[in-house]
Amino acid sequence: MLVKNRSTVKYPIIPEYPFVTLEHSFATPKHPFVIPVLNTRIQKKNKWIPASRARVTSGYFLLKQWLFKGLNVFAIFCILFLSGPISAEEFIPSPNKKIDGSFDGITGSFNRESIQRGYKVYKEVCAACHSMNRVAFRNLQDIGFSEEDVKQIAASYQVKDGLNDLGEMFDRPGIPSDYFIAPFDTKEAAAANNNGAVPPDLSLIIKARHDGANYVYSLLTGYQNDEHDENDLYFNPYFPTGKLAMAPPLSEGMVEYDGTRQATVENMAYDVVNFLQWTAEPELERRHKLGLKVVTYFIILTVFFVLTNNKIWSKLYKKKR
Repeated sequence: MLVKNRSTVKYPIIPEYPFVTLEHSFATPKHPFVIPVLNTRIQKKNKWIPASRARVTSGYFLLKQWLFKGLNVFAIFCILFLSGPISAEEFIPSPNKKIDGSFDGITGSFNRESIQRGYKVYKEVCAACHSMNRVAFRNLQDIGFSEEDVKQIAASYQVKDGLNDLGEMFDRPGIPSDYFIAPFDTKEAAAANNNGAVPPDLSLIIKARHDGANYVYSLLTGYQNDEHDENDLYFNPYFPTGKLAMAPPLSEGMVEYDGTRQATVENMAYDVVNFLQWTAEPELERRHKLGLKVVTYFIILTVFFVLTNNKIWSKLYKKKR
């Protein structure tokens, strides 16, 4: 076995075959317990050390390397897991309730009556704190509102516009091309009016949360007797941390429904979830219809190719038989 000691670099011992060829018989000793060490600094003749000593030396440096790596891993573990303060037991949220939404499945579609009621809940309840920056008034025509209804809804808002002839901003009635008006001008103002928390924009909230529709419905219906702590955080078992700054937004009879439908917390939550599902995926119905057409096309194309293949190669198949 040959161990080369180049300066201070130590190399592991590579065992050689016990057979010594004619080519190596003059370069290596025949004694099985002695190995040569080449000193490249002096470039003189080979020095000989016992093989047992070489094994001990290599094993020592290998053990030293593994010990050094182990200490590094232990230090990283201490920094990540032991340096922070000891926290209380982690809160585990409850599983989300399941709602039977008409938009579920590959053939899902929107319930426009429910979406219109959900818009009413958003307008009278949610819009006081939450913005809807990605939805324009004209989009309401997709859920059954007429053009005149959309104009009236838009005109009920005051939109800041400008600049006028004097170079100043001015307020004007909204038009269908305007987007929903945010309740606060800045995030600081929103936080100041909501216990230090900035209410999220609801345009894409269904897509921004895991199990979005079920999660939002569970959150709206999950408050328990308006319980809150000394920091005015309300307990909700469906929120990731169990406590949030938003007070229970819905209560019995808060919104006046047309017809015989009762304005219960569950019904209002269901309707507003349908509305938020539409704002997050307004193209859902078109996407589902296009998907069915594409799948049907590929099924027909596959059948055509199978029949064509059998027709072209039928003679060859018969010969093999």
